[in-house]
Amino acid sequence: MSHVFKWMDTPVGRLKLVASGKGLTAVLWPNDNPRRVPLGDLTEDASNPLLLQAQAELAEYFAGKRRAFNVPLDFNGTSFQQSVWQALLTIPFGETRSYGQIAAQLGKPSASRAVGAANGKNPISIIAPCHRMIGTNGKLTGFADGLETKAHLLALEGHETGLF
Repeated sequence: MSHVFKWMDTPVGRLKLVASGKGLTAVLWPNDNPRRVPLGDLTEDASNPLLLQAQAELAEYFAGKRRAFNVPLDFNGTSFQQSVWQALLTIPFGETRSYGQIAAQLGKPSASRAVGAANGKNPISIIAPCHRMIGTNGKLTGFADGLETKAHLLALEGHETGLF
């Protein structure tokens, strides 16, 4: 499947937005490891309607004017990964969930480490809000663009993390 991309400058750096013919497939960080979200060959297309919609919605999010996203998503991963990514979409704006809470939500209460691993492979950052995942102890844990970016996104949503 071919993918197209466009760049977007944001308060958390320059993001790479990637889409297939079905929907947005990735929101990648400036220094993202290419092995984290393998996509194959990409063609730049700054006028792609899906990418323009994602860009507009993300701009509204960063401006404090959007709490939920409507752009169609096209997740590519294992069935377990996709179930975790779908669960991320249920975490309300400004709230957090632990890996254990998501594991329990999926009916797999002992799978918190697997949930963490799937969360780390989430290809659609911000929109599928992996930044809203925290450790059982309430602390911020791993994030593809670092804990400072994670704290920034949570603060943007009104959730104080104590890192600023």
